[in-house]
Amino acid sequence: MADQSDSSADQNPLDPRLMPTLRHWQAHEAGAGPVIVDCGWGRLLLGQTFTNPEQLVKALEDESEQQRDVAIYVRDPHVIVARSPQRLFLDPSHTFRLPLQRATLADQQHIDWFVRTAQPDDEEAINRILQSRNMVPVAPGFLERGASDERLVLLVAQEAESDNVVGVVTGVDHVKACGDAEGGSSLWSLAVDAQCLRHGIGYALATELAKRFRDRGRRYLDLSVMHDNVEAINLYQKMGFERVPVYCVKNRNPINEKLYVGPSLEEKLNVYAQIIVDEARRRGILAEVIDAEYGYFRLSFGGRQIICRESLSELTTAVAMSRCDDKRVTRRVLEAGGVHTPEQMTVGDDEALRSFLERHPRVVVKPARGEQGHGITVDVRGEEAVRAAIEVAKRYCDDVIIEELAAGEDLRIVVIDHEVVAAATRRPAQVVGDGKTALKTLIERQSRRRAAATHGESTIPIDDETARCIDAAGFDYDSVLPEGKTLTVRKTANLHTGGTIHDVTAELHPHLRSIAEKASRLLDMPVVGLDLMVPAVDGADYAVIEANERPGLANHQPQPTVERFVDLLFPQTCRAANSKERKG
Repeated sequence: MADQSDSSADQNPLDPRLMPTLRHWQAHEAGAGPVIVDCGWGRLLLGQTFTNPEQLVKALEDESEQQRDVAIYVRDPHVIVARSPQRLFLDPSHTFRLPLQRATLADQQHIDWFVRTAQPDDEEAINRILQSRNMVPVAPGFLERGASDERLVLLVAQEAESDNVVGVVTGVDHVKACGDAEGGSSLWSLAVDAQCLRHGIGYALATELAKRFRDRGRRYLDLSVMHDNVEAINLYQKMGFERVPVYCVKNRNPINEKLYVGPSLEEKLNVYAQIIVDEARRRGILAEVIDAEYGYFRLSFGGRQIICRESLSELTTAVAMSRCDDKRVTRRVLEAGGVHTPEQMTVGDDEALRSFLERHPRVVVKPARGEQGHGITVDVRGEEAVRAAIEVAKRYCDDVIIEELAAGEDLRIVVIDHEVVAAATRRPAQVVGDGKTALKTLIERQSRRRAAATHGESTIPIDDETARCIDAAGFDYDSVLPEGKTLTVRKTANLHTGGTIHDVTAELHPHLRSIAEKASRLLDMPVVGLDLMVPAVDGADYAVIEANERPGLANHQPQPTVERFVDLLFPQTCRAANSKERKG
């Protein structure tokens, strides 16, 4: 139910904003046949075109596998749900409406990206964006089929230089769909690439869709948004959307599970632990939280119990963990097994330090033990700067190592049960100038976006290391970057310091795959995240720089990292889990 204090429309059944919907129902009571629009990720059922509850319930129950159907403009949603309470539920979303003919839709001028009609070749990019936002991807071949469906308007945002698609939105024309006498339209599946540095893309996509419908003479644009999606609601209200008490009905399926099972009763786990617990529960595995703050939980199934801390489980021995915990030991084990690693030294002897810097003018300074990029300074040059970086590293560990800087892309490979499951390049935090905003504000803005995209796990620190990086580029926090200029504000690519992750599993060179699997066996790690520096992901050259005994399994969509982890812990549940996936 909507909060009545949120909108005067909720308190007045004759509110003029509702009259178009009321007339919809009256106009279709005679019945011209139910209208169902295939949107790729599922079907949109226009509830006002169904003559009775039974007809709508049956249509919803015909939902296809791996799809998310939505019924909107349902005259009596409580009655529909009551007809099939074990199968249907009332979606916890708000509906917003934009009166198109009196809306202010500003033109958006950008030099580095633009909005255009989607093409069939965009399907892979669109699905990558949807999956990065935990949304349902479109079915194979949908873009080609949808291009000829006059009921649909499919738009994408594309970067001018790289041709990368970075945003997508779907529009449904109600006049084309059902001869809507009120001239309505609706917006669905607005998504912006979680790794995108550009700002204003979601606003521009929604604005362009609204303008296209207004040019067709449509009177209003409706949309449905989750009640707690504050970021999206703020965007829509900025555009002039107003809340209306219109509700959606959906099916109880695994895709929608979190919407109808209610919040977990235990303390909130971080995202890395929660996704594992969620997957385990989907398989009927009992999950008990031991320590929510530090991510400890116990999984039980068929007499077997395993305690985990996120992706670190009791299957990893203490000896194996110690090999990853100390970066010096990691290097020795891997080098002895024929895996290439950068040259390294432990800080202590001044002459040895000077000799090392003569051989390697650019180095990385890091604590010998630690994680999440804490205390690491990358691309340090000169003895004075190195000594300053050593003091930073000592805040996290008494022992500090210096390592030659390996050139190339930062590549994370996740290996589970000695098989590569996912590979992703990690890029340091960056911002893009707009010619008018101070650099510190750009960083703070991008940090908020990264936090929103990663459940708060990724933020860009405003600290000495960030100041060092922007100073090396000739700027300070008060500088205004020219429009379109990209600036790297951190040298490390860790997610926790604002880095971005880009799936490259399909492009991974076979030699890199075999090296990662070999390294996992040398370290005797059933689950490990290996960090490599590579000139090219599809090339054979590499240097392994670290091994993480507790790799984060989130943010690797669409690779099944969590599924393979639970497979490892409880192999007897694999078949049941796969069967459930097929059934949707």
